[in-house]
Amino acid sequence: MPISPLDYRYGRDKAKEIWSREGRHSRLLEVERALIWAHSKMGRVSPEDYDAIADIADPGIVTADRVDEIERETKHDIMALTKAMAEAAGESGWCIHLGATSNDIVDSAVAIQIRDSITLQRKSVCSLILSLCEIAEREKHTVMLGRTHGQAAVPITFGLKVAVWVDEFRRHLDRLDEITPRCITGKFLGAVGTGAAQGKRALELQELVLKELGLEVPVATTQVVGRDRYIEWVGWMANVATSIEKVLQEVRNLQRTEISEVAEEFDPKKQVGSSTMAQKKNPITAENACGLARIVRSMIVPSYENALLWHERDLANSSSERFTLSHSMILLDDIIAKCERVVTGMSVDSERMMENIDSQGGLIMAEKIMLELVDRGMPREQAHEELRKSSIQAIEEGLGLDVACSRNAAITVLINEEDLQAMFDPRSHLGSSEEIVNSAVSIARERCA
Repeated sequence: MPISPLDYRYGRDKAKEIWSREGRHSRLLEVERALIWAHSKMGRVSPEDYDAIADIADPGIVTADRVDEIERETKHDIMALTKAMAEAAGESGWCIHLGATSNDIVDSAVAIQIRDSITLQRKSVCSLILSLCEIAEREKHTVMLGRTHGQAAVPITFGLKVAVWVDEFRRHLDRLDEITPRCITGKFLGAVGTGAAQGKRALELQELVLKELGLEVPVATTQVVGRDRYIEWVGWMANVATSIEKVLQEVRNLQRTEISEVAEEFDPKKQVGSSTMAQKKNPITAENACGLARIVRSMIVPSYENALLWHERDLANSSSERFTLSHSMILLDDIIAKCERVVTGMSVDSERMMENIDSQGGLIMAEKIMLELVDRGMPREQAHEELRKSSIQAIEEGLGLDVACSRNAAITVLINEEDLQAMFDPRSHLGSSEEIVNSAVSIARERCA
């Protein structure tokens, strides 16, 4: 019966296929085939024997079920694989696994899984980036409260907020492209990394195999590829998961009843927010993805520990990596898709944003007034103190800051009433917001082209 939520609740099929039992099995067969292909190119295996191996290196012929059946006897998965291939290959089976150790096959197959995963991840991240670019451009003039420490700060635009997300995911894309060659590296130098079992042309054999598989060639390995490579990829996934949670946490906060500036899409005809509170419209997809992001981040700790193998290797990493790599990738793929679903479907209430600005009674324009006073000759420290006093007066007496400032002689001596009122337009204190949005969007779109 299904136990893991990945079996029945989370993850997209295209990601699961890569890390499924069948996905692993087909890639192991591909690595064994590539090994014999390399031997045939070097003259150790005849073209006829290679053709025979290539014909049976098919999961429809050498099935995962048959391998599992043999493994119950051998208690060794790769030995079971080679036995299953040999029985299908007949007389040509003599050359299967020639000169290899188990992890030549396993780590190279994992490198293929990582390569295929990264291909999907790059496409998904670019899709999310381009969706965010559209929102940033659409909302670059939508004025809202900027908030720091959970408090109203100064005006911002929703487009600028999204542009910050755009540039963050663009950096993730840069990181992914940088680490890809290191993370899709296989190995084929035998039991302790000397290549002794492959003979004098071991390095040539390794390069032939790995290039045939579309993998990178390592400089030096033990029996396994260095797990620093896996750490780097899992670390990247943890980093992306964190950015997604940050984005969706912001959506959730802005959907708070008392803020109510954006909202996750909700189907009023069918969707239920609560089993008892009929009025609820909860940000369920955002919350779901935030929870899964925490699981992705948790995989970084065992990934570090899996690098601590004894001497040229031990087996303590193997069982752990069946979780860390597969679950990180499948869950991250899921939350990227959910993040895109949330941001493309969310509503943006610009009127509510302006209402929340108005509710501050002009206090968010204190910085602008202070800077204007400095420009008109008042020392910066004095200007700050005058605005601090006027702000406290406005809060304590329930006044608008414009009224409090108009009663402050130190301010009105430098700024007349007409100019003062004009300074309380939040659109007048957006700085380079539009330029920043345009720049972030342009750079990101070019990277995803």
